[in-house]
Amino acid sequence: MAYPFHEIENKWQRYWEEHQTFRTPDEVPDEEEKFYVLDMFPYPSGSGLHVGHPEGYTATDIVARYKRKRGYNVLHPMGWDAFGLPAEQYALKTNTHPRETTEKNIAQFKRQLKRLGFSYDWQREINTTDPDYYKWTQWIFLQLYKKGLAYQSEEPVWWCEELGTVLANEEFIDGKSERGGYPCERVPMRQWVLKITDYADRLLEGLEDLNWPESTKEMQRNWVGRSEGANVYFDLADMDDSLEVYTTRPDTLFGATYMVLAPEHELLDEITTGEHRDEVEAYREQALQKGERKRKQEDEKTGVFTGGHAVNPVNGEEIPIWVADYVLASYGTGAIMAVPAHDERDYAFAETCGLPIREVVEGGDIDEEAYVGDGPHVNSANEGVSLNGLHNEEAKER
Repeated sequence: MAYPFHEIENKWQRYWEEHQTFRTPDEVPDEEEKFYVLDMFPYPSGSGLHVGHPEGYTATDIVARYKRKRGYNVLHPMGWDAFGLPAEQYALKTNTHPRETTEKNIAQFKRQLKRLGFSYDWQREINTTDPDYYKWTQWIFLQLYKKGLAYQSEEPVWWCEELGTVLANEEFIDGKSERGGYPCERVPMRQWVLKITDYADRLLEGLEDLNWPESTKEMQRNWVGRSEGANVYFDLADMDDSLEVYTTRPDTLFGATYMVLAPEHELLDEITTGEHRDEVEAYREQALQKGERKRKQEDEKTGVFTGGHAVNPVNGEEIPIWVADYVLASYGTGAIMAVPAHDERDYAFAETCGLPIREVVEGGDIDEEAYVGDGPHVNSANEGVSLNGLHNEEAKER
């Protein structure tokens, strides 16, 4: 006998709605267990749910129902991440107020989710376009601003003239906007920035208590991006200026044999010599058509020589300055000191471009690959300091 979907599903879904079966009490006694199950709110597009929505929501609904059976008071809400370019573009093309289309799309999504039988507390439905909701996001921003955690800064962004807005890296593909396929360009623009780095330690510590897959937690650690290092200044040869780099390995300064600038770096034009300008400008234009994600994922390292040189502050050696897209303006200062013997990316670039590789930490075979482990330092001394014989942490402290 086939399962009578229409008879059984309709009956129980009506019952759940009439009796608010999955409603979470507003007040829960302290001695009772509580559990929060939160899904990523969908964007209510005109096409309705796709297969990826119920795939993820089924998993979280299983957890919510299991915890209820175990006696927990479960809060399992649903909402709509309803702001965005699709609603804006549709409104412009059809001359329809976005609220009308958004409300229509939400009604369709809600109907579909209810038919799937998920155990949401619909009394706590959230809509990000509701003034009663977004007034609190505005309030939170004001608190961050008052605490000095929100500030304006000139940042490189993807600007789409056709859409009239800045795009996230995820909305930019091969030089064009994901929506509409319009051309984009990398431009500096004044943006609001949040000082998440002030909370890096707390964010990382909080990850340890989460029952998440280690791979997911590692992604979060990389997103937080906390690192300990030092800012080092390299004087520019034949110029009254300097390059600032941020490095987590100041102990390897003696092994820096070249420098690399991000294509967006503000000093690139100043450093580039006339002989190399055409090649640098052509490379920069090509590099700026790639998103940061693609630049980070590419295995092949490319770049060109600027013609400029900088002075290594620990040994006075003049080292060449290159431009390459594996260096990102959004990380550190947008410039790096390259120590190819002890950094895998620098090693690959040095091998490709025929740049010198100098060992300053023993323990590997730099004829084969970069050595990134611990070991006694070598070739690391000048008149004022010697790191020779010291292992990594000792050398950093010195």
